[in-house]
Amino acid sequence: MSKIVQALLVGMLVTFILDFFLFLGIFLNYIKPLEINIYYNILFTENQNIWLYTFFTLLFAYLVMYTKNIISLSVLSLFSLLTLLTLIPQIGNLLGEAIFKKEDVQLRTQKFVYRGDILYIGRTKVTFYDYEFKKTLNLEKKNLQGLN
Repeated sequence: MSKIVQALLVGMLVTFILDFFLFLGIFLNYIKPLEINIYYNILFTENQNIWLYTFFTLLFAYLVMYTKNIISLSVLSLFSLLTLLTLIPQIGNLLGEAIFKKEDVQLRTQKFVYRGDILYIGRTKVTFYDYEFKKTLNLEKKNLQGLN
C-alpha cells in the first residue's frame, strides 16, 4: 500500500474518532437534556460537514505521516483535548446551542404563527420552544412556511 493511501486512511480514522466524541458531547449535553427525540446515529450522520471532514482528514494525514512525532503528537493531543471538552456539560451545551439553536424565530403554518427558539431541525421535524405556550413543540417540517 502506498504511503499516501496509508496517510489518508489514518487521517480519516483520526478524524472519525474525534468527530464521534464531538457529537457524543453534543448529544449528551444538548440533545438529551432538551429531550429532543433523535437517535445519536441520526444526529451524527445528518450533521456531517464534508468540507470540514476532508480538511481535517488531510491535516491529520499529513501530520501523522509526514511530520516529526513530537509535532504530530502535540497537535493530535490538542485536538483530542478540545474534542473531549464537549463531554463537560456546559461546553457540550454551548456548542450544541451554537450549532443548532436559532433564537427568536417566527414560524408559520397555514393556521398558526409560532414565536420562539428553534432547538433542532431534523429531517422531518423541527423541535421548537414556543414563548407563548412555554413548551417544546415538535412541528412537521413540511407544514412550515418560509423555513430556511
